[in-house]
Amino acid sequence: MSSLFRFAVPMLAVLSPLAAHAAKLELSTLAICAELADADKRLACYDRLAAPAMKLMYPIEPATPAPTPALLNPDEPATRETSVLAQEWELADNLKRGTTNFRSYRSNYLLLANYSGAPNYAPFRAAAGEAGLEGMRIKHAELTFQLGFKMKLVEQVAGSPFDLWFGYTQQSYWQAFNKSASSPFRETNYQPEIMAVVPVNFRLPGITARMLNFGLVHQSNGQSGTLSRSWNRLYAQIGLEEGGFTLLARVWKRLDGGGSNDDNPDILAYMGHGDVQASYRQGGHEFSATMRQNFSTDRGAVQLGWAFPLTRNLKGYVQGFTGYGQTLIDYNYSHKSVGAGVTVDF
Repeated sequence: MSSLFRFAVPMLAVLSPLAAHAAKLELSTLAICAELADADKRLACYDRLAAPAMKLMYPIEPATPAPTPALLNPDEPATRETSVLAQEWELADNLKRGTTNFRSYRSNYLLLANYSGAPNYAPFRAAAGEAGLEGMRIKHAELTFQLGFKMKLVEQVAGSPFDLWFGYTQQSYWQAFNKSASSPFRETNYQPEIMAVVPVNFRLPGITARMLNFGLVHQSNGQSGTLSRSWNRLYAQIGLEEGGFTLLARVWKRLDGGGSNDDNPDILAYMGHGDVQASYRQGGHEFSATMRQNFSTDRGAVQLGWAFPLTRNLKGYVQGFTGYGQTLIDYNYSHKSVGAGVTVDF
C-alpha cells in the first residue's frame, strides 16, 4: 500500500493542474456559447461541446431510418390485384398459386326446393313408350344442386402470359320428393372444359377489361337412346369489371352438329351462339344474371340469382329461371322455375 501511495501522490500532483485547466477551458467555452445571441448558433455550439461525451455513451451510430415508400396515386384505377377476376383467375404474378390447386368455378349451390310450373314430360313418355313402360310422373318440386371446380394445369405456357386451366361443372335435378317413382334423378348434365386464360388491362367506356378466355367445352347428360343429349363447343370470352360489377361475355361455335348420331341437331336455335354472365357484389350480397338469346329465332333464357350472408362461409341462395335450356333434356322446352337453398365457395 505504501508503494502505491508513494506512486499516486505524485501523479495527482501532476494531473490536478491539468484537470483544473481543462475545467477552466470548458467553462470558458460554455461562456462563449452562452454569449451567442442567435438561438440556432448557440444550440449548435452546445452540440459540439456535447459530441465527445455522446460518443462515449453511444459508441454505435444510430440506424438510419428506412425511407418511407411513396404513397399510391389515389386517382389511379383499381389494379388487378384488388379485382375479383384477378383473384379468381390469378391474373397477377403475386396472386399465382401454382398448379393442381382446386378452386371454385361457376356457382356451387343446393336448392332444397326448386319448383317448376310446367315440367317437361315429353322425353320420358317417349322413352317409356319405346320400352313398353309407363312414363315417369314428374313432380313439380325437386332438389337441385350444382358443383363446379377449376384447376390450373400449366402456368404461363411456354413462357407466354397464358395459363391453362381445367374446369368441371355438374348440374343435377333430383326428384327427391317423388317417392312413388323411387326418387330418381330426372336429369344430370356433365360439363368438362379446357381453358386458356390471359390477363389484359385496357379501358372500355365505363368498364375495364381484365382477361380473355379461350375454351373447349363438352356437355352431355350421360343418357342413351331418345334421352341422350350432347354437344361440343369452341368459345372465346372476355372478362370485364368495374368496382363490384363483373361481366363475362362469351361467343361459341358448335363443333359436332349435323352428324347422323346428333341427338339435338337444332340446339343452337334454342341455346343461341353465346351468353352473358353478370354479377354485382355489395355488402356480402351478390346479385347475378345469366342471359342467352338467339335473335334469329327469338328464343333464349334468363337466370337470376341472389346470394346473401348466413354464416362466415355459407350463404342463402334464391334462383329464378325462365326460357329454354335450363337442362339439356329441356333444351327445346320453355318453362319457369324458382328455388331456394344455400351456396358456398372454396
